[in-house]
Amino acid sequence: MGELLKIFSKDGNIPFGRIDTKLINDFKNFLLAAPQGGGKKGTLSQNSAATYFSIFKAALKQAFVDGYISVDLSAKAKGIAEEESRREFLTIAELNTLAKTPCDNPIIKRAALFAALTGLRHCDIQKLHWGDIQKVGEQYRLNFTQKKTKGVEYQPISDQAYKLCGTPGDIDRLIFEDLPDPSWVSRPLKRWIEAAGIKRRITFHCFRHTFATLQIAGGTDLYTVSKMLGHTNVRTTQIYAKVVDKLKDEAANAISLDLNTDDID
Repeated sequence: MGELLKIFSKDGNIPFGRIDTKLINDFKNFLLAAPQGGGKKGTLSQNSAATYFSIFKAALKQAFVDGYISVDLSAKAKGIAEEESRREFLTIAELNTLAKTPCDNPIIKRAALFAALTGLRHCDIQKLHWGDIQKVGEQYRLNFTQKKTKGVEYQPISDQAYKLCGTPGDIDRLIFEDLPDPSWVSRPLKRWIEAAGIKRRITFHCFRHTFATLQIAGGTDLYTVSKMLGHTNVRTTQIYAKVVDKLKDEAANAISLDLNTDDID
């Protein structure tokens, strides 16, 4: 967000006196065509632009509350509509098949299955240390700070998820040592997915989607899943509920009988 503001303002400085509805709309249009940053090619997704603009509006609101600007400009600015993106996920059967399928990079396999059991993002799994795991009674839990939201999380994990971590080490040692960066994960992950006979395009992030979808399908309430995913707004989690509802609709029509009127009268 800070880097985008620097690009937009040219010098990284936007005095409160310059902020008006035109500047706000100009910034909105800028976000819709802004570069991704971080060495990535292309522009921001519409959903990312929507998130950044919401943060910008919240900052304007706070500036008004604190008296830095005399008009509530945030109330005059219409937000960016989010697109409903497809959430690809794996079934329990596919996860079990993957668990039995060798991967030429075992760290990727362990980390991906860990993501399916915990819902953690790649960036958070990559920086987990043994000191981030605690055992309270019979329950293991993670104490970590999300890289994306900066939220401090206290998340219980299953015994199976803990076993995927491997042999415990010093508290400063990474749990998933040598887990490649996202740009180096895709090829070995694709080979593993194909070796398991799965034909769909599955990315590492799909294992997080898998956790969310299977949790909701299994009866876990939306609020709890939202907290376990570290979402700052439960509305972000609702997309998974829609996926589950669609699956239920498909399941309702999955059984078809060869009936005619004479058979049932």
